[in-house]
Formats: sequence, structure tokens, C-alpha cells
Amino acid sequence: MSPLPMGKALAFAAVGERRCLGVRRAGRWMVCPYGAVLEGEGVRDQCPRCAQLDRSRSVAADTMADDPRPYGVYLAYFGPGLVKVGITAAERGAARLVEQGAVAYAWLGRGPLMAARRAEALLGSALGIPDRLAKEAKRAARGALPPWPERAAELAQLHGVARGLAGWPETLEPVGCEPVDHGELFGLARIPAAGEVGEVGGLTAGAEIVGEVVAGVGADVYLRLAGAGGGSAGSAGNGVAVLDARLLSGWVLGAARGSVTTAPVWWAAERGTGREGEQEGLF
Repeated sequence: MSPLPMGKALAFAAVGERRCLGVRRAGRWMVCPYGAVLEGEGVRDQCPRCAQLDRSRSVAADTMADDPRPYGVYLAYFGPGLVKVGITAAERGAARLVEQGAVAYAWLGRGPLMAARRAEALLGSALGIPDRLAKEAKRAARGALPPWPERAAELAQLHGVARGLAGWPETLEPVGCEPVDHGELFGLARIPAAGEVGEVGGLTAGAEIVGEVVAGVGADVYLRLAGAGGGSAGSAGNGVAVLDARLLSGWVLGAARGSVTTAPVWWAAERGTGREGEQEGLF
């Protein structure tokens, strides 16, 4: 996804039907052979059959144990006490950390895929560090983050404990602790407290989003929406709401005809739809 600079105006509408994007093979997307239509609320951009085919050759699904590429093991920080462990192909660098909206991160080691997997499992069993976190927990933490020195200190402390664990894979080359922060990249200082941020719901044909970019964190785009102020869904005003950009996948986006947001927007007092525990994928 292309960067969306602060202040950029957006005005688009969902057109037609939301379609499955198909399967990625040899570095490109192949059209879904089923012409499947996706529901508007989900963040997945594939139908179940295309997703199953994708997972038949997937690191995330542990069906690529023979992958010869080196992998990196990382600690990703999302807020105080909100740290996860993960792995990513070394050739991708920090791209995966940006994609998942990590506020800060530090590398632990690099080596073969299965060694990276063993280190990931070791941190989970010995230290209780999860390999995934709920999306709502990540979002809630962004509006009340401690200053960078405290974020770096928490990562450094965990890094030292993790590297001191017995059972660290011998083929995994250790990496010194050098915490990296994404605060400026994401525009975290511009994000209001969690209770002041709405959430854009799934689109339907003809739904329009009109607003201005406030910040962008991974797939989450924070927008000051025209005609969707705080208090109730669709009420007049200019409130800040977060849009999971994955909800746009599969839609054809056309120019908005109106000057206000008509897509559903849910504010903090109205949420409680059962989506708070939704978790994001590992890769």
C-alpha cells in the first residue's frame, strides 16, 4: 500500500461487488477461478478455497519447512506489557513490522526457518510471550504510549531475558539489542485516546468515505471523517475514526459523489460487537 501523508484528502466510494483477489503465485496474483463474492465486514481478501490453496504452500501455516531462506526472530512492541514474538524472512527487513503496526521492535536472531520457529516457541513456553495479539488491544494502546526511552527499555529488558534462555537454537545467530521506533513513521502523536476514536465498519456497494488522513499504523488508517462525528454512527460532525484498509481489498473504488461519509462508523460507546478479540495473522 502506498504511503498516505498526513493531511491527504480522501474521497472514494465502493463500487459493485467485493470480489476475492485470488491466489498469489510466482510473485503475482492469479484471478480467483470461482469469481467468489466476499462479505463486507471481513478483513480477508480471499474466499475460503483460494485461502486454502494459499496455505498449502505457506510459512504461516507451517507448510514450507523446506524454505531455504534465512529468517529473523523479533520482539515487537505495541504498548506497555504488550509485546509479541514473531519471525519474518530476513530479505523482507522490517517490512513485516511496519505491516503489523509495531510501535517499536528489536531483532533477536537470524538463521534457518525451523531454528527461528524453535526460538519463537521457546519464548512462548518459557516467558509467555505470545506470537499474536488482538487488534483491539493494539489500537487501545496507541493513544496512551509512554515516551521512547521507556519503550526501548522494555524491549531491552525482554531481549536480555530471551537471549539468556536455555535451549536457544545453536544455528540461530544472535543479534544485539538495537531497538527501533516507528512513532514518527506512523504519526502516533497525532492519534487521539482510544475512547475518542471511532471505527469504520465494513463497506457495502455505494458506501462513501470522505475525510483527511491523520495517521497510518500498519493496515490502520486514521481519518478525520466528514459527516461522521462522535456520538452516534453517521451523525454530523468531523470525528477521527480508524479504517482497517484490508476492508477495501476486493472492492473497485470510484470517486465519491457526496461530501460526507456514508459508510458505517461506530464510536467507542457503541462498540461491543464481539470483534474486540479478533486476532491478526502471523505473517
